[in-house]
Amino acid sequence: MPDTTQTHPLPDHEDLCPGAHLVTQRRGYTHHGIYAGHGIVIHYAGLSRGLRRGPVQAITLADFAAGRPVREVRCAEARYAGKEAVRRACLRLGEDAYRLTTNNCEHFCMWCLHGESRSVQVETWIAPFRRMLDAVRPLLGTFVAPPDAWRPDCSARSRPLAHNVPALP
Repeated sequence: MPDTTQTHPLPDHEDLCPGAHLVTQRRGYTHHGIYAGHGIVIHYAGLSRGLRRGPVQAITLADFAAGRPVREVRCAEARYAGKEAVRRACLRLGEDAYRLTTNNCEHFCMWCLHGESRSVQVETWIAPFRRMLDAVRPLLGTFVAPPDAWRPDCSARSRPLAHNVPALP
């Protein structure tokens, strides 16, 4: 999915359309939510209020802003828009499975609008580590991996393992 989003200063909430993707800057990250209409935003509370994880919830626009400026993200390629995006957000109200790197507020909004759970913020944060790992991986194989002759051949098991064998930690 190409990134063709643009952020715009938030108009008065009476001018916002239901399904608008809203963002507000927080310390170290950008918080995301879906405007549901009538001054209500549906968002993944996650860590937006501190270190305690929070569920997907509907809150006022003022509470979502938390005293910070709010902007609207516009993306022409949204698969779901308007009331359909709000309907999708409502389907997840109460969900409490927040994960910073795999199910955060941006993943939630992207799923509501595009049908794909994605976080550009997370991708940006982990990119340097991924590049470093990609650079080091060939070296690790040279120094750590034993020769193929040392590896046991487990592909020809003739019988299944017993069910009462405990799993290894």
